[in-house]
Amino acid sequence: MLMDISSEIIHALLPVYLTVGLGATTLAVGVIEGIAEATAAITKVFSGALSDRIGRRKELAALGYGLAAVTKPVFPLAPSIGWLIAARFIDRVGKGIRGAPRDALVADIAPGNLRGAAFGLRQSLDTFGAFLGPLLAIALMWLFADDFRSVFWVAVLPAFLALALIVFAVKEPDRPAGLRKVRNPLSRAELRLLGGVYWQVVVVAALFTLARFSEAFLILRVEAEGVALMLVPLVLVGMNAVYSVVAYPVGALSDKIGRVRLMIVGLALLIVADLFLALSGGLMGIAVGVLLWGAHLGFTQGLLSALVAETVPAELRGTAFGMFNLVTGVALLLASVIAGGLWQVFGAQWTFLAGAAFAAVAAIWILPLRHKIENGRHKDAG
Repeated sequence: MLMDISSEIIHALLPVYLTVGLGATTLAVGVIEGIAEATAAITKVFSGALSDRIGRRKELAALGYGLAAVTKPVFPLAPSIGWLIAARFIDRVGKGIRGAPRDALVADIAPGNLRGAAFGLRQSLDTFGAFLGPLLAIALMWLFADDFRSVFWVAVLPAFLALALIVFAVKEPDRPAGLRKVRNPLSRAELRLLGGVYWQVVVVAALFTLARFSEAFLILRVEAEGVALMLVPLVLVGMNAVYSVVAYPVGALSDKIGRVRLMIVGLALLIVADLFLALSGGLMGIAVGVLLWGAHLGFTQGLLSALVAETVPAELRGTAFGMFNLVTGVALLLASVIAGGLWQVFGAQWTFLAGAAFAAVAAIWILPLRHKIENGRHKDAG
């Protein structure tokens, strides 16, 4: 939550800062966002595998939060786009290092019959930070008279508070007795043990990700309507408020009725959101699209994590989350570049229509897999 407050203060303003303050194109924004997220995804593969090899999660998570914290002062100090790209790159490396070990740690702690609720709660708290961050960005932009750099300086504090919390307060449970030791988690033999159901979940997640490009384009969509710069972060406030409220109850409900049918609902919400964002000519319709986008995230992201956790052996959860995030990170790179290119060449409408089309493909793909995914969970995932 604390790191998301810090990051979202910056990220809520960064697309506009790049385009308005530094003269970047929308295609450049798409490339920067895509490369940043793909970098995080690639790093997660190795950090997740390393956490399986050493049998520990916390130290790697702390290293990742530390890297993210030390990059935050670069944003107010950066004199050019190149510096911002470098800061985003290192920040995403930090996210990559912490991501898979942290998610595996959640899975290690959570009881098997409450795993959907556990990931939903993690997603809700994480997103509450993403909700509060843009609100603070709005207040700080007003306080500092649209001075981006001063706002970025304030974002440094919660980042270092997050680092202190993971280092001094978070406790890792003891490794269960008798759990198999993994020497080379990325070997072909170990990856084969992840199982066919897991890889099907990964394919579905990749299709999901192609349908939901970077939220930077939501910000640019609102800014294009002439909204004051100070109020642009309301996009992420609204989206993340809905996301935060929805994620936990949906996760808890999935423990009772299954994950996949709720993910199909989430895909339907994304299609409707994209249509509102593509076809609406006023702020009211765009606002509805943004809120529906947040609802779709609440219906899907925590459930995908729960499916990853429960379809693989416990000793390979770090590797599983790492590979999952690698594939979805590459998909996000493609999605963001495609979105930026479509926007620049054809306009905003086609960016969101393309997102709706990818979401429809994902829905068609997941329907025949529903029973196989729900019934094929690994017996030892517990």
